[in-house]
Amino acid sequence: MLTPIAYGLAVFLTLFVVFIGARFLVSPQAAATGFGVPAKQHGDAAYLTVKGLRDLTSGVIGLALLAFADAHAVGWYMLAVALTPLGDTVIVLRNGGTKAAAFGIHFATAVVVLISAALLFAV
Repeated sequence: MLTPIAYGLAVFLTLFVVFIGARFLVSPQAAATGFGVPAKQHGDAAYLTVKGLRDLTSGVIGLALLAFADAHAVGWYMLAVALTPLGDTVIVLRNGGTKAAAFGIHFATAVVVLISAALLFAV
């Protein structure tokens, strides 16, 4: 029973990161607002593209690991990738975003990613 839950959560999270990355590439202003720190209307779009590419790449690496590696390898990936939403929490707080966005979106995501890692280590 644990295996489908562990892998299902990992697949969901990695696909969601791919979606977020793609959204930053396709609709950067809306994605930045959803991130919790709206971008300036005429700001440097390159930074939003970097964010999109970073997330897209992270998600694709996760999907590759899910397809070709064992649960422990994916668990280590999840453990490492939890640094991203933890860092995003700090970024939102330092750049005028709300505590609700920082903790309700990013910190909560980090917790779910860490739960995913723990489930994968238990397989």
